[in-house]
Amino acid sequence: MGDDTCPPLLSVCGVYTTASGPHAPPMLSSGGAPPPQGYAAYREMICRITFLSYNDIMTTVYVWVPSPQHEYPDHPERPGRLTLLEARLSQFPVEKVEARFATREEVARVHEPSMISSIEAACVRGETIIDFAPTFVTATSFQDALLAAGGTLACVRAVWRGEAANGFAIVRPPGHHAEPDRAMGFCLFNNVAIAARDLLECGAQRVLVVDYDAHHGNGTEAAFWTDERLGYLSTHQWGIYPGTGRIDEAPHARRRIVNVPLPAYAGNACFDLAAERILAPWVRSFRPDVLLVSAGFDAHWDDPITTMGLSSMGFYALSKRLVELAEECCRGRIVFVLEGGYNPRNVANGAAAVFAALTGREFEDPGDRFPVREPDVSRVVDAVCSWHEFDGSAQRATRSG
Repeated sequence: MGDDTCPPLLSVCGVYTTASGPHAPPMLSSGGAPPPQGYAAYREMICRITFLSYNDIMTTVYVWVPSPQHEYPDHPERPGRLTLLEARLSQFPVEKVEARFATREEVARVHEPSMISSIEAACVRGETIIDFAPTFVTATSFQDALLAAGGTLACVRAVWRGEAANGFAIVRPPGHHAEPDRAMGFCLFNNVAIAARDLLECGAQRVLVVDYDAHHGNGTEAAFWTDERLGYLSTHQWGIYPGTGRIDEAPHARRRIVNVPLPAYAGNACFDLAAERILAPWVRSFRPDVLLVSAGFDAHWDDPITTMGLSSMGFYALSKRLVELAEECCRGRIVFVLEGGYNPRNVANGAAAVFAALTGREFEDPGDRFPVREPDVSRVVDAVCSWHEFDGSAQRATRSG
């Protein structure tokens, strides 16, 4: 897809044309006068209006990769995570995109060939643990991981090519912990990082990943470590697995790699504050071509392995804000990619919140409000803003000192 989708759309409105007839704008007709003052702004306004109208007609797409044979006894990352979610899909005007297997070359844009081969070899041995998290594989897991990565690519490419307005890749195994040289944290291949790299190959100049899983996405951060075209922002519970995600963890990449470590029980109000003061200025300053979201529903207060504080309405508010930022900054191009979440009810409600935001539908509050008072995260937010110089906080501190 080219960077400018407006010309063919503007021609429908009679604003952009190469014709030389009597109704063609003189500044665009052959031999016409140069554009009048203010025409560029006018063209941009018409472009936005026309694009939004066109985008309203386009479809939200999803990919479904449940990997039913990728399962280990009593492990929380199991096919049953998605059983309640599947029934919710019919509530929304969405279309399914068929997943396909990622190639080794596509996966190797993020992961070392030796790491890819080691996972394949482990799967040949059958059901086994390959990481202390514990991360497991079965006889089908290598193919399952290729399909999860390829399904994410199919969803993202549909949005990039203009075949869909936005999308949600519902895939497992998840990916954001998988580093370039090793699988870890229930993750085999880093689906969202592979998709981000693919977008660069397809012509995108800048890609952002927002990660609201309760755990820090160390693998995505590592994959983006030295590439200035890729930005990463993570909100996560501080002090739990994998132990990474400090505010000052990437001093070479200030304003590009942004970590927001939150205390336990941080919920809707905390995320609203972080979104307003950190997320929004970060996206606006980076101006991505596409926004990708690592959607982890283990940030819900009722998840069995974390202690965050989001409710389903909190996921909806956050998803809606992300969709609005995508509309503002990257022509609405946004794709959510499933990561964690280990209570099937929360996964279903969280995914429904995402689809409501993507399709512009109202989200029905399931009434799962957080029963405990949230902590004050203003100091954490202040520290992140100061480190990255968001909203002028660093300059104000310097002047007052």
